[in-house]
Amino acid sequence: MKMTMPSFALRRSVSTWPHFCQRIKQTENEIVQMFRLPSPEKEVGNVDFNRKPPKKTPSVRTLDERFIRILKIFKWGPDAEKALEVLKLKVDHRLVREVLMIDVEINVKIQFFKWAGKRRNFEHDSITYMALIHSLDEAGLVGEMWKTIQEMVRGTCVIGPAELSEIVRILGKAKMVNKALSIFYQIKNRKCKPTAGTYNGIILMLMEEGHHEKVHELYTEMCNEGNCLPDTLTYSALISTFSKLGRHDSAIRLFEEMKENGLQRTPKIYTTLIEIYFKLGETEKALGLFEEMKGKGCSPTVFTYTELIKGLGKAGRVEDAYGIFMNMLKVGSKPDVVLINNMINILGKAHRLEEAIKLFNEMKSWQCLPNAVTYNTLIKALVDFKAPVSEAYSWFARMKADGVVPSSFTYSILIDGFCKTNRVEKALLLLEEMDEKGFPPCPAAYCSLINSLGKAKRYEAASELFQELKENCGRSSARVYAVMIKLFGKCGQLSKAVDLFNEMKKLGCNPDVYTYNALMSGMVRAGMIDEAHSLMRTMEENGCTPDLNSHNIILNGFARAGGPKQAMEMLTKMKNSKIKPDTVSYNTVLGCLSRAGLFEEAAKLMKEMKARGFEYDLITYSSILEAVGKIDEDRNLTAF
Repeated sequence: MKMTMPSFALRRSVSTWPHFCQRIKQTENEIVQMFRLPSPEKEVGNVDFNRKPPKKTPSVRTLDERFIRILKIFKWGPDAEKALEVLKLKVDHRLVREVLMIDVEINVKIQFFKWAGKRRNFEHDSITYMALIHSLDEAGLVGEMWKTIQEMVRGTCVIGPAELSEIVRILGKAKMVNKALSIFYQIKNRKCKPTAGTYNGIILMLMEEGHHEKVHELYTEMCNEGNCLPDTLTYSALISTFSKLGRHDSAIRLFEEMKENGLQRTPKIYTTLIEIYFKLGETEKALGLFEEMKGKGCSPTVFTYTELIKGLGKAGRVEDAYGIFMNMLKVGSKPDVVLINNMINILGKAHRLEEAIKLFNEMKSWQCLPNAVTYNTLIKALVDFKAPVSEAYSWFARMKADGVVPSSFTYSILIDGFCKTNRVEKALLLLEEMDEKGFPPCPAAYCSLINSLGKAKRYEAASELFQELKENCGRSSARVYAVMIKLFGKCGQLSKAVDLFNEMKKLGCNPDVYTYNALMSGMVRAGMIDEAHSLMRTMEENGCTPDLNSHNIILNGFARAGGPKQAMEMLTKMKNSKIKPDTVSYNTVLGCLSRAGLFEEAAKLMKEMKARGFEYDLITYSSILEAVGKIDEDRNLTAF
């Protein structure tokens, strides 16, 4: 009677039952029979009689599949080892490599590799080592991979430049930069001479991991090798590195060196140099390089056009930037979303909103879909241009309808727009929506709201919002503290302003120039001029450089409480320092002189202002006329 086994017994699983844990003893023939392909007689019911019978001689592929099945079921052990003998598979470098490349558990590969290494007349070479290293890398077994690399380096197998480059790449990808450098020097000193490709691999790894300073050392070492000259890839990596480090002169020098050595410059190299010249403010050199690039038959890429447009925009040459863009389209080059975002930003800042919107609407014709940055750029342009905030909000609605997820910056722009038009309630609703969407608190949005609530004299609401930000973030930014300190200073609660200033320092949030200015402004309002002046000196001692507004705050204090002498002395100091006085500075002193009745000095200052291109403040000018009129009235009364 034939017994039918239950279906669960056919499933291979880990079990604690003794008869399931014990290994079944099998003969060589039984092992082979298990993995023999089914014969036509046994599969008669499923056979298609129109098919030709299979050949009797099994192929190498069939044998491989049998062995793979053994490995998958029995892992590596006596059964798999016996199968090698039965299937007459010769253990050589090719077999080891193929086993390491098949889809079996990583532990099976490690055990097989170790077993093969102990066999007589067999020694692992660089190919088998690299096969295991790749498997370990894919499995994420970094520790075992590092041990294998060390074993490979200490062993006798030959390691060539290609293997060395690959080892460096793998270690770099695993963030093991120091170990990669260590292996590089070990192999270099003992086993092989690195090629330009090997050095390039090391340089690219160092660049990707941000070790830019080390790149130049490698370049110098490479040049000193004598038989290993830098190629185009080396120069490209170095020029890019020096650009990121801000060492623009070195990058330009290397570019010129490429010319001298007759090496071809790639679009990436030209693009990097164009970017450098724009950073240095040398717009004409950047444009000249672009023309040279085209003249040499080196086609500009979308990245080249992006740097040109961005650079010209920053230089205020909006028409030239737009001209480059139109020319790009004319020659058949397609823009990408980054380039279009830059062009929309430039047009928006120049208040050319119609052209910016037209550009947005044409994006689909270039198979280019707008992203969150595109919408944010356009919405910000509308808010900055003081377009109706409802128009900006309509773009926000369109953004969501198009399936583009708004960012915290999107909400921040709109909140600022509503605050500027005194629609604080709408701004608060947006803040609430932002919170519901799971965005972290945005300091810029809170700044706008706290500032608007302060202007509306809703001090309690502003204070509550500030506390909410602190509770949600654990701390706040220096800019939000500055807004709150300024608010307390304006409403006469200077002690609270000072407390906040001290609190932020305790929390490790360093006050910036805006924070110092906010507290100094509050002190001046409270008539604490000396304390404000002392705070400005403390500010400098702490490494925070006062700006023009800082000086104008103290100047205003002197003008109101210290009298014209102190105000004039400070104005003179400002004229002789790096921070030159502006219209506000002159009008502050002019008002002080007029209140003191020093009209001759005021007249001289007015002439000086005119010579420097500054305009009189209408309020100051009318106060001077009023003061002159008062003096005339007093003189007339005295005469009677």
